[in-house]
Amino acid sequence: MDSGSGRSQEPRPFTSFRRQGNLLSTPQQPPVEESRPVTRDNTGTGTGSGSPLTGILLKVASVSVFVTMSTLIKAGADAMPAGQIVFFRSAFAIVPILAFLAVRGQLEGAWRTASPLSHVRRGLVGVLAMGCGFYGILHLPLPDAIAIGYAMPLLTVVFAALFLGETVRIFRWSAVAVGLGGVLIITWPRLSLFSDGFGSGEALGAIAVLTSAALGATAMILVRKLVLTEKTPTIVLYFSLTATVLSLVSLPFGWIVPDWQTLLMMALAGFCGGLGQILLTQSYRHADVSTIAPFEYTSIVLGILIGYFIFGDVPTWTMLTGTAIVVGAGLFVILREHRLGLERKAQRRLVTPQG
Repeated sequence: MDSGSGRSQEPRPFTSFRRQGNLLSTPQQPPVEESRPVTRDNTGTGTGSGSPLTGILLKVASVSVFVTMSTLIKAGADAMPAGQIVFFRSAFAIVPILAFLAVRGQLEGAWRTASPLSHVRRGLVGVLAMGCGFYGILHLPLPDAIAIGYAMPLLTVVFAALFLGETVRIFRWSAVAVGLGGVLIITWPRLSLFSDGFGSGEALGAIAVLTSAALGATAMILVRKLVLTEKTPTIVLYFSLTATVLSLVSLPFGWIVPDWQTLLMMALAGFCGGLGQILLTQSYRHADVSTIAPFEYTSIVLGILIGYFIFGDVPTWTMLTGTAIVVGAGLFVILREHRLGLERKAQRRLVTPQG
């Protein structure tokens, strides 16, 4: 029987792994707080105490905000270096996060950390992941960038097995293999453009998003270690701060002076990043993970619509086919985890105390 580890898009709130599942929601940053009203057992399956419909609506709202963030970046930052985009994304995300933590009375405690170097290490990986992801957004059609980014939760399963020793059995390995095959279908037409010269923008964009997915999965492994000693607000706050500072390293590599319109769009993009995290966190307060997770895939629908009506991107059959395969694999893992969680609960009810 498969273990409960290595979840797909939206792992349990405590470990804060979402694919939000793709580069749009910057999965390197976990939800703002632990979802206190969500009870957890040792299988990691949450049970929401609120309204599932409210949780779903909040999840869809978070996805919409993250897609808006990426749309603003794609529309307003075409001449801006990726490192500068990361700076705006991280710096302005701090505003809603600080406000939210202050309202909930968690701001003072969020500054206390026992592992400052671990936050820096995790922040460095997260910054690289965001930079690659934003580069891909600028050089690929928006739906393609979203769909390729769905590789991140699949790679997280692989990395968890390799580096954390988590047990992954045939069902999830099969889903991961099928899902990565779908990613290959999406990226292959872009990668073939290398024959036109290594500088092909779309080819480099596809490589950048794949690299972002791998780095994002690595960041999730680092977060899994951090949550053993650190509170979720601490992880979120220090990631935003370290990402802002580390992104300044790219300053000598050609930052531009943005006009006021570009500056406004980047500020809004960063604010959306922080707001999306808050909405994502709140969604866990009302429904369990298996209920919420499938709605992550509404991002591809929004991406296709925005890509077509705003950027004139027409989805190709290879992109649609590959996306359907990746989404199907992700949903299989989500449903599998949900069923296993129910089976474990039923088994525990049958166990009688000894002695």
